[in-house]
Amino acid sequence: MPRRPARPAPRTSTRSTASTRVVVPEITPKTFFGHGLPGVDLEKLTGKLIVIEGADGSGRSTQISRLVEWLEGTGHATLQVGLKRSTLVSEQLEQAQQGNILSRTTLSLFYATDFADQLEHAMLPALRAGAVVLADRYIYTLMARDLVRGMDERWLRNLYGIALVPDAVFYLEVSPEQLVQRVFAKNQSLDFWESGMDLGLSRDMFDSFLKYQAAMRETFRRLQSTYRFRIIDGERSTASINEELKTRIGVVLASGR
Repeated sequence: MPRRPARPAPRTSTRSTASTRVVVPEITPKTFFGHGLPGVDLEKLTGKLIVIEGADGSGRSTQISRLVEWLEGTGHATLQVGLKRSTLVSEQLEQAQQGNILSRTTLSLFYATDFADQLEHAMLPALRAGAVVLADRYIYTLMARDLVRGMDERWLRNLYGIALVPDAVFYLEVSPEQLVQRVFAKNQSLDFWESGMDLGLSRDMFDSFLKYQAAMRETFRRLQSTYRFRIIDGERSTASINEELKTRIGVVLASGR
């Protein structure tokens, strides 16, 4: 019998929107901020490290959830990391904070240990496997918190010299006045530490929250001048912010910049 002609291969969609285009990540070299971790072959870290920064109430979790859905829908393996998620010390840190008696140095070292454990046992293995690691806050939040509490910046830079330089960092900036409304709407209360009550800014938690978050925003702006991360207007609609993030992350995946 005569052979049937081969069916033409299905055409690949030519649409190039950030939500539909499949982008094969461009491998770019990784670096540490400082001394790094011993025994790490940076050339084998083929994945991407994307950081979303911002205060509680800035919309980080919502944006990361949408980004995970988008990335995995276009064929990328993902891993989510964040503060107080280490299996080593997260529970102990949570318990210690409930007493509201931690000194600034103890608090700083607790969070640094939490970060280091996740870096070694979660982030690095995922990056070796070529995954996109989405960090729900990174060392910038930890440094900003410590700087607001009067810690020495050179000491902090040395402490976090173990950290990898991310492929992209986006800081969702929201005014303290907007933040307090969002936090109240979600939790009906304010957090002791996120209000900076340990600093003695005010006896009133509401007033302390506004002062502390204003100081945090100012510190992030100062860090931005050093680390050159991108500031995103976090007071726009969720959809608008998400489209901007997807577009910018698409560029990072394609070009590494």
